[in-house]
Amino acid sequence: MSRDVVAELATVLRERRSADPESSYVAGLYAAGLNKILEKVGEESTEVILAARDVRDPGAQAQKSAQELRDALANEVADLWFHSMVALTECDINPQQVLDILAERFGVSGIEEKRHR
Repeated sequence: MSRDVVAELATVLRERRSADPESSYVAGLYAAGLNKILEKVGEESTEVILAARDVRDPGAQAQKSAQELRDALANEVADLWFHSMVALTECDINPQQVLDILAERFGVSGIEEKRHR
């Protein structure tokens, strides 16, 4: 039986909205407000871009193995998804809505889908 990590995390994030900001990182983000949350999303987006670039062109990261670079990218994407879910929760949007939208897009050309937005 597989875990529904997105649903579990969504529940935790909703619960953290009423938690003590001194005892919870997420509660602290909520207390700081939407701009702080969006700042974190932007920061994590940049880190994903840099990590992906390092996977394709290690450059200064050449001392790391290809697997370490891929692991770093996966970790940065996890951070981005996490903070994006915090932003969704702050805006009272259930992450399931995003999953439903992605599911609806299966079998639809990206060009066609964009045309209908």
